[in-house]
Amino acid sequence: MSGVRLLVGTRKGAFVFTSDGSRRTWTVDGPYFAGWEIYHLKGSPADPDRIYASQSSSWFGQVVHRSDDGGKSWRTVGNDFSYEGEPGTHQWYDGTPHPWEFARVWHFEPSLDDPDTVYAGVEDAAIFRSTDGGESWNELDGLRCNDTGSSWQPGAGGMAVHTIIQDPADRQRMFVAISAAGVFRSDDGGETWLRKNKGLHSEFMPDPEAEVGHCVHRIAQHPTRPSTLYMQKHWDVMRSDDAGDSWTEVSGDLPSDFGFPISVDAHDPDTVYVVPITSDSVHYPPEGKLRVYRSRSGGGEWEPLTEGLPQAHCYTNVLRDAMDVDHLDPGGVYFGTTGGQVYGSADGGDHWTAIAGHLPAVLSVEAQDLA
Repeated sequence: MSGVRLLVGTRKGAFVFTSDGSRRTWTVDGPYFAGWEIYHLKGSPADPDRIYASQSSSWFGQVVHRSDDGGKSWRTVGNDFSYEGEPGTHQWYDGTPHPWEFARVWHFEPSLDDPDTVYAGVEDAAIFRSTDGGESWNELDGLRCNDTGSSWQPGAGGMAVHTIIQDPADRQRMFVAISAAGVFRSDDGGETWLRKNKGLHSEFMPDPEAEVGHCVHRIAQHPTRPSTLYMQKHWDVMRSDDAGDSWTEVSGDLPSDFGFPISVDAHDPDTVYVVPITSDSVHYPPEGKLRVYRSRSGGGEWEPLTEGLPQAHCYTNVLRDAMDVDHLDPGGVYFGTTGGQVYGSADGGDHWTAIAGHLPAVLSVEAQDLA
């Protein structure tokens, strides 16, 4: 691999950063879609030049864009996201029924081997699939019509499918995470879904160990060990070694086990990265020190990675989709902040540099390996 491309979505547009394999200097292109919230950009593993972008506005609504040349140019594709199956309701903050409605696309997940097939996680919580490059969309309504769907409720940011993981060893197996419902697994290509929240504990719920209702912030997987999943939850870092059938807490010696992103090193399924913040009400790093924490033992024991990061008066946050890794050797780690900074490390987190410092608030960061 000769280089890395970073796809950065922000509150006011999208940016594309490119570097060679040294990752010392970066070129910056953008903003694309200036002034719009770009919730997520994601490239196809089968064709890195195929990129999908979610453009959203509370005033103008949702637009989906596609690039076929690595982000140099874009065109609008299909935006027909219609809920199928039973209309139904879900639970709102105050416990009253709330009708299902489409607000935005939070996350795109292209197929591992077909650039024209892409999944979309949306708000209100549902998963859609396109098999024609985003021109048309069909809901996989087995998720939303799950027998627990009426009891799902929004987290502080809304109720959305924000994480989609495809199992590289079993193409029929998929995982999604929903805030605030939990983790669900499909073993039949998204037609039906199983609740996978055993071992999760959430004090804010009337029943802390209920089968649904947990505010999962992000899950991650390593392709060489697909049955091992890592989770950053609304309090607690968790691990599953049985494809989500059970979860164990691995927060260990973190200064806080509250945060949003979690990523796994591309070369080692036991090396995991998180970015703790103070609490669910104080969304900035403990002591105002921006620290990425790394575990080389699959959780439990964590070390702070600070060189090149601000260690005083730092009050930014790192959102759930705003951290990723590349596949170069040594591996790179990247994250963006709500303060508009993008940081990168070319040595697995040992040293950090500021790639950008004055962007709008960063919503998502995706790393693409370039041949």
